[in-house]
Amino acid sequence: MDATRTIVETVGKLRQRRTAPLVLELDLTEGLSEGPPADPITALLSMRKARLAEVLSGLRRARKDPRVTALIVKIGGNPLGLGMVQELRTAVVKLRAAGKRTVAFAETFGEFGAGTVPYYLASAFERVYLQPSGDVGLTGVALEQRFLRDALAKAGVEYQLGQRHEYKTAANTFTQNHMTDAHRESAGRIAESVTEQVVAGVAEGRGLDPKRVRELIDQGPFIGPEAVEAGLVDGLKYRDEVYAETVDEGAHLLYVSRYAKSALSRRVPHPGAATVALVHGTGMIRLGRSGRSPLGGGGAMGSDTICAALRSARRDEKVKAIVFRVDSPGGSYVASDAIWREVVLARRAGKPVIVSMGDLAASGGYFVSMAADVIVAQPGTLTGSIGVFGGKPVVGELLGKLGVVTESVSEGANAGMFSPSTAFSDEQWERVNAWLDRIYGDFVGKVAQGRGLTEERAHELARGRVWTGADARQAGLADELGGLEEALALARRRAGLPGDAPVRTYPRMHPLERLRPPESSEDKSAALARVRLEAWGPLARMAGQLGLPAYGPLVLPGWWTIR
Repeated sequence: MDATRTIVETVGKLRQRRTAPLVLELDLTEGLSEGPPADPITALLSMRKARLAEVLSGLRRARKDPRVTALIVKIGGNPLGLGMVQELRTAVVKLRAAGKRTVAFAETFGEFGAGTVPYYLASAFERVYLQPSGDVGLTGVALEQRFLRDALAKAGVEYQLGQRHEYKTAANTFTQNHMTDAHRESAGRIAESVTEQVVAGVAEGRGLDPKRVRELIDQGPFIGPEAVEAGLVDGLKYRDEVYAETVDEGAHLLYVSRYAKSALSRRVPHPGAATVALVHGTGMIRLGRSGRSPLGGGGAMGSDTICAALRSARRDEKVKAIVFRVDSPGGSYVASDAIWREVVLARRAGKPVIVSMGDLAASGGYFVSMAADVIVAQPGTLTGSIGVFGGKPVVGELLGKLGVVTESVSEGANAGMFSPSTAFSDEQWERVNAWLDRIYGDFVGKVAQGRGLTEERAHELARGRVWTGADARQAGLADELGGLEEALALARRRAGLPGDAPVRTYPRMHPLERLRPPESSEDKSAALARVRLEAWGPLARMAGQLGLPAYGPLVLPGWWTIR
């Protein structure tokens, strides 16, 4: 009897949850992760972070869900990139338009520090609340660059770096002791463009005149009462007061990411359904597999992993279009070129390829994007940087100061060419510059080919210059402004699929699969993982019918996908 009573009570609670009003929550204290983890360590480190794609999917479903009455977002101090913030702002604005209450709460928008971007996110919400002890650090946009040339020279280190061309300023950190004219011009326009976007967004969200917002930026930062008086926030409240005002009695609180993955909010697609493939390429681009560096730091976009994903999607008959999500500052030219080729092959196979740019898709990040049918960028995405630099540090003097003696034995005039102990000879420096010219020429030529430009026009837009997404669209380097949701919708339309056609990441493989040797260069383990997933499909659908979360083996997206 006790077991029967427990079952009845559990079923009753599930039914109550199905009909109870929902208030969705999103805690941005830890930030958001851009894509699925590429290895077990990254998966462990990102367990406390929601994934952007899940959040966007959940908010999209919430617009049409009559149970969802409100959204409360806690905006923390962990900085989010401007592109990601703009994705969230768009989703919030659409949720407001659907008649849902949207509330942003922060303990502070910058505690004795800048808080322009976090506040820019908050301004999209219907109500903005600040803890009474908090501040609003709306102070504008500043780009700061440090130059190490003189400090390195004192230590006995000289960098021999060549670059193509004057706007390719990454090397300036090591070769200059000030901003060049081109560097200052490029950085100035980026700051100006971002400020224009922030001013327009805050003005629209808070119902203020853009000129007034510009004045407020110059007057910031603000303590709480000043922010209320200026119309930047609606009130000073603690968390309990915000929730008491927003959450109606009997409503159920649920995190957006859990709502997005729960069987209560989504229909599990049939394994044979036509789909859109979503391939995530995040981090520095390198040869080999995606994953974290053994020395620490962020993740990396490995050409082997991304090429395998694109091949898998291209050869899968169920995949009718591909969305390639790129968030990368660039990296290896050879690795970027390998990924570019797979994008070209996907298009030749008749599958539309839509690139969705995140916070950053510059240099190699633009290289892997430029062959797509359509490039979608956020206004604040940093992109372009069509150029190249290369060289080496020369540390022979430093080693001498430290008492380190270097001797070598070599066969071949240029065998020690890339040793940091000695400088390039004149002949070697000529080879370095020929290498840079070849790469730049290939880059610009493929930009012209992919974007339908003359090589002269492509060179004008290149020269290493970084553009915001808004400026890149005007220049013809991007096609549309928007985020991942807009890119997925565009892919569905291009492929003639319904608006609710399912999205699947490729290849679908548990990170632990990567610990065993692959069966072949075609990455058979990815195909095996898809077969296993389809075998679990009926169980997942049964779970949905019972009102249970579809979190079984090979269903939890964060663990069963590599990028």
